[in-house]
Amino acid sequence: MRTLDEQETTAVFEKLFKFVGNNLKNIVDNPSYEGVEPNPGRYCFRLQKNRVYYVSESLVKRATNISREKLISLGIQIGKFTHHGSFHLTIHSLNILAANAKHKVWLKPTSEMSFLYGNHVLKGGLGRITENINPGDGVVVFSMSDIPLGFGIAAKSATDCRKLDPNGIVVLHQGDIGEYLRMEDEI
Repeated sequence: MRTLDEQETTAVFEKLFKFVGNNLKNIVDNPSYEGVEPNPGRYCFRLQKNRVYYVSESLVKRATNISREKLISLGIQIGKFTHHGSFHLTIHSLNILAANAKHKVWLKPTSEMSFLYGNHVLKGGLGRITENINPGDGVVVFSMSDIPLGFGIAAKSATDCRKLDPNGIVVLHQGDIGEYLRMEDEI
């Protein structure tokens, strides 16, 4: 497990910024109350086998006793780097994204299952949407009871969504909590 280099850190922060905006500061400066130390530590990002983890510094110190080959996971997996070097968020980062989300979309109960099966969010299934969403912005998808279901990329702006027909795509699917079942061997 090692720290991210400058290029990797830039890729991770750019992707997170797309979803949380200026709330990225809350993620980076989040105090950690893990461990026996009286002063709260901080969270940091670490890389292990092309996967990026969000982990407290005290846990990183304790994990140094474990060899890299035997270490499977540590903290919360935020995402992973592909073989070509691009960074993709994984579903494990949903709780962090949901707590700090800049743009949100709420689904009607009838379209929740469609999204959880990996389909895009259609205008007909849209319950509510935050203002000032532009195409290409990162969006966190919630149920009407404020349970985070997944995340994606806005295909249309908030104003364009009002004029869209019911079968028009509003949010392009990137990840959902149904992946825990559909891809359990890969996770």
